[in-house]
Amino acid sequence: MDARTEELRDAHDVLSQWYAKNLVGVLDSMPVERAMLDLFAEMTLAVGTEVADVGCGTGRLLPYLAGRGLSPRGVDLSPKMIEVARRDHPGFAYEVADLRELPLEDVSLAGVVCWFSLIYLAPDARARAFTELARVVRPGGYLVTAFKHGDGTLRRNGLSTDLGVDFDRYWLSAAEMEERFAAAGFALVFQGSVPPEEGSPPYGYMLVRKTGLRSDDPRA
Repeated sequence: MDARTEELRDAHDVLSQWYAKNLVGVLDSMPVERAMLDLFAEMTLAVGTEVADVGCGTGRLLPYLAGRGLSPRGVDLSPKMIEVARRDHPGFAYEVADLRELPLEDVSLAGVVCWFSLIYLAPDARARAFTELARVVRPGGYLVTAFKHGDGTLRRNGLSTDLGVDFDRYWLSAAEMEERFAAAGFALVFQGSVPPEEGSPPYGYMLVRKTGLRSDDPRA
């Protein structure tokens, strides 16, 4: 594990209890996020029920996904986040893993959720990560992601700094996100955003479908 990934893992180990305390019920007050997850669930059910929340953190989305008829599992880089997820949301399968090397079989999932988990990818890690996500989704399956809009500049000094830890973040443009997905074999289905609050970037949301054709494929 490289130093950058180790820093991210260790920081989220520290943040796990803060997340568990402060994110309880937050989805109830976020209709746009619920709508995106609902759209993902409805479309994915036509393909299958097996989905993974990659970067699941405390596992807070898994009960919601299960309530929409899906059979979710959680994957996260942080062992402490997974400990909290197993404690607070039992009854689901969880695994500790890097999203660039998922412990999942090829085309084994009908869908994947990446909820603010792609914002930690450095430029040299992105192609591998998006390709790995494509590997585990079967053709016709879906991926939904929430992210923060930006220009891709490296950022630090977030809320976590006040808690004694910090790590790299990158706010990507919707154009780059779409390009990355296309290169990995996904086609855009829907994208949207919400206006920024003071001191925060706009939040972006994107639903893509696995076509099996990479953007460099002449048939694409």
